[in-house]
Amino acid sequence: MNEIVCPATSIGGTITLPGDKSISHRYGMLGAIAEGVTTIHNYSTGADCQATLACMASLGATIERADNKVVIHGGELREPAGPLDAGNSGSTIRMLSGILAAQPFTTRIGGDESLSRRPMDRIIQPLAQMGAQIEGTVLAGRDGNFPPLTIYGRQLHGIDYTLPIASAQVKSCVLLAGLFAAGDTLVREPIRTRDHTEIALKEFGADIEIHQRAIKLSAGARLTGRELLVPGDLSSATFFLVAALLMPEANLVVHNVGLNPTRSSLLDYLTSLGASIKVIDVKQSGGELIGSLRIRASRIQGGAIEGAMTAALIDEIPALAILGAASAGGLVVRDASELRVKETDRIAAIESNFGRMGVEIETAPDGFRIPGGQKFHAAEVDSAGDHRIAMAFAVAALAADGPCTITGADATSVSFPDFFSTLREIAH
Repeated sequence: MNEIVCPATSIGGTITLPGDKSISHRYGMLGAIAEGVTTIHNYSTGADCQATLACMASLGATIERADNKVVIHGGELREPAGPLDAGNSGSTIRMLSGILAAQPFTTRIGGDESLSRRPMDRIIQPLAQMGAQIEGTVLAGRDGNFPPLTIYGRQLHGIDYTLPIASAQVKSCVLLAGLFAAGDTLVREPIRTRDHTEIALKEFGADIEIHQRAIKLSAGARLTGRELLVPGDLSSATFFLVAALLMPEANLVVHNVGLNPTRSSLLDYLTSLGASIKVIDVKQSGGELIGSLRIRASRIQGGAIEGAMTAALIDEIPALAILGAASAGGLVVRDASELRVKETDRIAAIESNFGRMGVEIETAPDGFRIPGGQKFHAAEVDSAGDHRIAMAFAVAALAADGPCTITGADATSVSFPDFFSTLREIAH
């Protein structure tokens, strides 16, 4: 599917975003293995999170959907009748593999063509240390294991594991496996990553301790169903915040967004560039901070994203690349090799689409440099099947000198099915 996005001169209005993807995945999985009933309000409408629910239903959880609510009747999982389909969701396959590795049955889990090219050794290795047996698929010309995975469930034991690279998905995979392991599980992070799993585990009743960047999960946890609210997705909000900062006129309010400190680095970073962002109506729900954002037109300076900041902003970098090109001083991104193995090679996709729009960029294996003060020219840009690339370049199209066509625009359904209609509501 293609979408045509016309230039705008102002962004304004009030919007509410779908539930946070990261939190929705975790609530869906934990609700399915917890005893009793879990009710989740504002569960993500994205295809990735629906894939998680479909997998948990195949594993025996009873799942009911009504309006903007998901009700899960959880308990012990059972062997699925056939292979599990994670769709395009790396979060689903990587985190769920930790749970599956400890079940008393064998599971095969895969996904679409894009997911089948995403590396899985990063979870297979720590799970193997816990006693898991997992077989991946070998791809011609590439080292390592890829989906589909065959997971031979067995009794696991806790480990003391130091992540070789910062990854919330790998951390979560090990912790979820640790729920079923004999002995405590300890995960150490080189850089602090999003902590939704730790918060959710506490909410469901697990005994978990956090000391700086070390997370200890005590053995023998009994999880109990909860009623929970998923905050609006801050990663999705990024595209609208950037859209507002590209315009000469802007006054936008985004309601009930997640403000988890391990995710809100985005707001700190944008503020450091000169963005006028005000946080209002802050509250807490299910251990997560929630608030509304008001953003106004601002003059944006240049900046750099590297080290711990890269890990914190890895999902937001495609949108921030757009802002960097229009900023006064440009943008430098380093330590972002993870972008090469997302739904697509996001660095290559950004470079290709910038070339089509007449924007200069110099890429490196782990990042890029974009000069500031650039203009976007009308073009046909390609999502490369990646939801964040589709949304980032739809935002760029708002600042172009003519209408732009986004090919493969339906990729947005992965996280935000109503993205384009929401964008049209606020762009004037």
